[in-house]
Amino acid sequence: MTYAVRKTLILSTALAFAGAFGATQADAKKKPDIQYAPTYAPVPPMPVQPNGSIYQASVGYAPLTSGSRASMVGDTITITLVEKTQASKSNSADAGRTGSIALTPPATGPLSHIVNSSDIASSGTNSFTGKGAATQSNALSGEVTVTIAQVFPNGTMLVRGQKALTLNRGDEFIQISGIIRGADISPDNRIPSTRVADAKIIYTGKGEIARASSQGWLQRFFTRISPF
Repeated sequence: MTYAVRKTLILSTALAFAGAFGATQADAKKKPDIQYAPTYAPVPPMPVQPNGSIYQASVGYAPLTSGSRASMVGDTITITLVEKTQASKSNSADAGRTGSIALTPPATGPLSHIVNSSDIASSGTNSFTGKGAATQSNALSGEVTVTIAQVFPNGTMLVRGQKALTLNRGDEFIQISGIIRGADISPDNRIPSTRVADAKIIYTGKGEIARASSQGWLQRFFTRISPF
């Protein structure tokens, strides 16, 4: 086997491995995260013997003032996505400095023949101008119904869930988790995303549209190893 053939085989193997590794990483990032899986209501305990009391804490409790608002683990809440962010930044700088020095030699005497006026005159100029600007804006709207995963003693609730859409040109995933207050839930069990604390909202997709807007595996390989 000649040196050129061996070199070609080694290069082809390296590129194939890099492509498979890059594709595996890309697919792993786009898979739905298991931590956004829905939370189901716990299995109710065995019925207790009737004791004549109307209030039975073993089957769950919700005050009459809350109506039909979600309040227990497994209840569903619709989160209205109203995310909109906009940021801009700009700066500029301008600096300048000018200096000069000159000495007049004597017009008479022995030094007048040695020193010339042009030899002892100097000047300098320094200037700098810089400018930069950056602008970024994002918007996300829609609705995602999630489930209550945990209820804390202070009345706040941990909610999480996801929505998977399979379209004719690819798949889309919307994942959200965060902490909400029971007082912020509307009578129809809706809450805006701006009322979700520690919110994690992920919007991803895969398919031919997503692939067309990303670099190919060979280009990603050379981007990783390029020192420039």
